[in-house]
Amino acid sequence: MRLNGKVAIVTGAASGMGKAIAERFAAEGAKVVVSDLREEAAQAVVTGIEAKGGQAIAVVANVAKEDDVQRLVDETVKNYGTVDILINNAGIMDNFVPAADLTDELWDRVMAVNATGPMRTTRKVLPIFLEKGKGAIVNIASVGGLYGSRAGAAYTASKHAVIGFTKNVGFQYATQGIRCNAIAPGGVNTNIGTTMNQPNPFGMEKAMSGAGFNPRAGEPWEIAAAALFLASDEASFVNGAVVTADAGWTAY
Repeated sequence: MRLNGKVAIVTGAASGMGKAIAERFAAEGAKVVVSDLREEAAQAVVTGIEAKGGQAIAVVANVAKEDDVQRLVDETVKNYGTVDILINNAGIMDNFVPAADLTDELWDRVMAVNATGPMRTTRKVLPIFLEKGKGAIVNIASVGGLYGSRAGAAYTASKHAVIGFTKNVGFQYATQGIRCNAIAPGGVNTNIGTTMNQPNPFGMEKAMSGAGFNPRAGEPWEIAAAALFLASDEASFVNGAVVTADAGWTAY
């Protein structure tokens, strides 16, 4: 019960890594706010958690909308009194679109969800963390935030932004009891592919050119295990770090 009594917000928690994180945190004693765009799917995760004796609520929110982010945190405090842990997991892909074919619309949409969303949720919880003198943030980045061509231009830029933001927040608030870390997963078996349609052939060819070196795909529970460590007091000395979880793919 490493998170006993803690209150955790998990965005994009209706499926994939977010769902696995929400379920693992609840099993470790946290009160979990399952946040997602899809109400039925989020509520299904809550029902599953409750069936196993855990505590959770569902809050529908689009992290690309400021009003939704405000309501997400306000509902959390209303129901559970505080926030201790923030997991910024919500994200979308970009159809492997290279820079020459990138539109403003695609760029803005990807950046709004993948980079601006975590900024807004972090900005909203920081006053709560500062008042308590403690708090943990875990951002789900990507190996695409460490290397240049694991996806298209917009996704790659957005995940690099997440990693830079993680390091900035981690260092600047370190002396006030707040930690901010990131996980950079490699290929994980989730449904994020459903956020893509008609991948760009050139961009996809370039992005997949190193796929043959990938030892294997990961499972959502493996990312949840890393998130649990980073969110728990066991990681009290880990701050501003990026944990790569990719079976050794980028070690080549």
